[in-house]
Amino acid sequence: MGKQVKIEIMDTTLRDGEQTSGVSFVPHEKLMIARLLLEELKVDRVEVASARVSDGEFNAVKMICDWAARRSLLHKVEVLGFVDGHTSVDWIKNTGCRVLNLLCKGSLKHCTHQLKKSPDEHIQEISDVVAYASEQGIEVNAYLEDWSNGMKDSPDYVFALVDALQHTTIKRFMLPDTLGVLNPLQVIEFMRKMVKRYPNLHFDFHAHNDYDLAVSNVLAAVLSGAKGLHTTINGLGERAGNAPLASVQAILKDHFNAITNIDESRLNDVSRVVESYSGVIIPANKPIVGENVFTQVAGVHADGDNKNNLYCNDLLPERFGREREYALGKTSGKANIRKNLESLGLELDEDSMRKVTERIIELGDKKELVTKEDLPYIISDVLKHEGASNKVKLKTYFVTLAHGLKPMASLSVEIEGKTYEESSSGDGQYDAFVRALRKIYKITLGRKFPMLLNYAVSIPPGGRTDAFVQTVITWNYNDKVFRTRGLDADQTEAAIKATIKMLNIIEEY
Repeated sequence: MGKQVKIEIMDTTLRDGEQTSGVSFVPHEKLMIARLLLEELKVDRVEVASARVSDGEFNAVKMICDWAARRSLLHKVEVLGFVDGHTSVDWIKNTGCRVLNLLCKGSLKHCTHQLKKSPDEHIQEISDVVAYASEQGIEVNAYLEDWSNGMKDSPDYVFALVDALQHTTIKRFMLPDTLGVLNPLQVIEFMRKMVKRYPNLHFDFHAHNDYDLAVSNVLAAVLSGAKGLHTTINGLGERAGNAPLASVQAILKDHFNAITNIDESRLNDVSRVVESYSGVIIPANKPIVGENVFTQVAGVHADGDNKNNLYCNDLLPERFGREREYALGKTSGKANIRKNLESLGLELDEDSMRKVTERIIELGDKKELVTKEDLPYIISDVLKHEGASNKVKLKTYFVTLAHGLKPMASLSVEIEGKTYEESSSGDGQYDAFVRALRKIYKITLGRKFPMLLNYAVSIPPGGRTDAFVQTVITWNYNDKVFRTRGLDADQTEAAIKATIKMLNIIEEY
């Protein structure tokens, strides 16, 4: 790749990434991630939601758009919408968003089998939505869903679609490998056909990682003339995920001399925030953002300096940013906390502010120093499940741990105003606590109790040994998988908090 090419990055962590099994971001988390992506990482565009999903999604998009409008970033916020007459366009317009990513069918099979429409009917309906969006002041990009199979099985359909739509106001044609079936040679072949036939159109490529080829396919697309790429933080996405931004950025820059607007020094921090909010742990050996990658490279780097850089490559930890500053002690007042929130781009209402302040003071009593980096985690911990009912309250509990004896737990819990007490032994303090709870639900109340699928403990980045412990527990209840999170200076306490959040969520089922 001789001359430098400029590549536009659209990050879809908040839309496609949220389709990862068990991942759900609340509005405050969505706003924080959008802010980090646009202001810190400097991605060109963010796809933040799908239209018509829920009131919660509507409020999240509205919150992001209000924030983006105040910072002249509204044109960079996008929402997926559907070929549904005026419905998606109106939904998107009402959130304050101004860019619609229109989901069209990119293969004949999808058009005829799923929609039960002829290509001409589908083209007409797309054109009508595009025309209406333009009237409403909404910019449109078009996804050609299942484009990869379209190019394999029905290229004439793909060309007929783009032939018809290229003269509309559609700004970008976005080409997804929806089922993750392509290899790099096919991407090169298909993308070159598109670029050759439509030299004046802007094409994005959207990869899925089912064969672990997402990053390779992304680079093949760039090599073949794609002008934009879709990524997610940490490769989040349904099934095997999407192309991870950190890997895509490093390879674009180092191997292809391509230019993006990404600020690499913020990649690691943003990855950690998304890791915490999503509850999906970054493998230690994941390129660029994995923990081992940095520790090893740091050591090799030092050694390499002594040996004429024999063992060095370009992936130095300094490049991806590892420094932190401290801002909050446990005596921080509301004004100081508000200032730190503002610097993170977050504005909370008075009630949420009070809850967060109380939590900081409470945690500050257990931990010597609360850092600015801890704030997103504390806010998420306080507000994550606030929409859930508060029908279950833990009144008191007592856990014992003695050498040679099984741990014991006694607890008193209030469920819908009635108090229940129980005790149990277990293999650990938390196990004993859950067994006692299970007795109340299964024996006393005759109710189902969720199955615990996974229990992960991590320390959110704060840079100190007296750090918080974050416990993310994955549950299965009535075949629905979901995660709850607890944050505390004590691991058992963090797990218990996550469990009480879970009990309040199942009250809603």
